[in-house]
Amino acid sequence: MRSGFRLLLLSTLIVLISACASNKQEEVLPEKTYYDNARQAMNSGNFNEAEQNLDALETYYPFGRYAEQAQLDLIYARYQNLDLEGSRAAADRFLRLNPQSDHADYALYMRGLASYNLDIGLAARYFPIDVAARDPGEQQQAFRDFSELLNRYPESEYAADARQRMIAIRNRMAELELHAARYYIKREAYVAANTRARYIVENYPTSPSVEEALIILAETFDFLKFKKGSNDAIAMLRQNFPESQAFNSRGEFEANLLKRENRSLSSVITFGLMGDE
Repeated sequence: MRSGFRLLLLSTLIVLISACASNKQEEVLPEKTYYDNARQAMNSGNFNEAEQNLDALETYYPFGRYAEQAQLDLIYARYQNLDLEGSRAAADRFLRLNPQSDHADYALYMRGLASYNLDIGLAARYFPIDVAARDPGEQQQAFRDFSELLNRYPESEYAADARQRMIAIRNRMAELELHAARYYIKREAYVAANTRARYIVENYPTSPSVEEALIILAETFDFLKFKKGSNDAIAMLRQNFPESQAFNSRGEFEANLLKRENRSLSSVITFGLMGDE
């Protein structure tokens, strides 16, 4: 029984000692100390340490003198740490807590920037990744963020860069549709390829993908025996891309993207998943 009591006493002492050590480690520093430490860490490129100090500053001094600046710095520190979701969450929190802030445009810009890079992530810095083949969801979110920035703060210092990134996003979205159209061509699903190409021309008329989309339209319309559609696409291609390689030396349309095979209508309609019998 004495042995059991001693064991219980020893366990209690260990818990008390651990609690004291933990309390000592969690000693709260002055607000300015956290802020200065964070700024110094960011200036030296140590964003992990900066984030730790900024998190502590927000925890212990949520309404302090440096609260708003700390929230802004946390957005940037997380972005530099490649914690893009964390950066976006920090931007959301800043906008929610400081809707009338003079720095709201920066928070919007950084939120868009995080989304802009979120679907690529760290791997793209070291490995070749076809952006056009990826899920466009984050790109669409980035486009909405940048669009909100331009609508609310058209004179912002971040507006010009946001506008350029919106153009890049639209080009990526067009390339995504083109990627799908090429896939359907490989599957000899020409109706689906035609639909994707038409979407590019109608929704992304200034993107670099339009030239190839018009070529696909001309060929697929011709394959589907819709001569007028094919002629219209060729005319539009000639007007906008007179130097296109789809035209031969005599100026005649001579593209050959499709595999000319005798295939049933059911095979065409079912995206090539059902062969001819």
